[in-house]
Amino acid sequence: MKWQGRRGSNNVEDRRGMGGGGKTLVGGGIGGIIVVIIVLLLGGNPASLLGDIGSSTTTQTAGNYQGTAQEEELANFVSVVLADTEDVWSDVFRQQGLTYTNPTLVLYSGSVKSACGMASSAVGPFYCPGDEKLYIDLSFYDELKQQFQAPGDFAMAYVVAHEVGHHVQNLLGTMDKLEPYRQQLSEQQFNTKYQVRLELQADYYAGVWAHYEQGKNLLEQGDLEEALTAASAVGDDTIQQRTRGYVVPDSFTHGTSEQRKRWFNKGFESGSLTGGDTFSVSNGQL
Repeated sequence: MKWQGRRGSNNVEDRRGMGGGGKTLVGGGIGGIIVVIIVLLLGGNPASLLGDIGSSTTTQTAGNYQGTAQEEELANFVSVVLADTEDVWSDVFRQQGLTYTNPTLVLYSGSVKSACGMASSAVGPFYCPGDEKLYIDLSFYDELKQQFQAPGDFAMAYVVAHEVGHHVQNLLGTMDKLEPYRQQLSEQQFNTKYQVRLELQADYYAGVWAHYEQGKNLLEQGDLEEALTAASAVGDDTIQQRTRGYVVPDSFTHGTSEQRKRWFNKGFESGSLTGGDTFSVSNGQL
């Protein structure tokens, strides 16, 4: 992606080096981390799981954080990506007679406090509708390359764009419409019927953003493949097969690798805000 020397966003809040204190996830260890990643990775509902974080009370304190040169370059990169999403979605909303308000991207290290509760970096990137902020620990970039085997700067751009996709859903009222069902249904029923569709729609919106990036000649050779590889790598079936050795469709929260790639690609090809109604299609078409 052509990003160097371009505008970064003013809506980045850098909390790296601020200690969240020894918060741990219930059922910790790598098994617990993977379970949380499956649920929350790339924009799950943090409020449903953050209550499982340990109850010890701590206070965040500012620190003098000094990242490596690679990390600072990555921080600049995600700031440029966020700025691009601001430009694209402002234009798309304007075309629909709507007003887009920019989210804030919070960079943190280790753990962070959001309006949805305390979170460890083990949950992966997430969006909190309560404060309209995206939360990313930049160490996730290394996990994306090494654990998920999805390298490349545009793979990380896809992550940011997916989280912004949840912000788009929030602004359009999609999340508010689903909240009553979250209260009425069991977790499994809600995930199967609504949560997966919510995540696939966010993938679609990420593809819409990439469509306009392509139109501005900002994508480089291989960028689309990097995004599709990342979308495939974080499919529920792929993660479960790798971590469990078998797949349990009833426990899906984000969709299969094929579904995630397909909905991202749909958004990329159409560039239309209205073409990603994942809630109206049948299960067979999902």
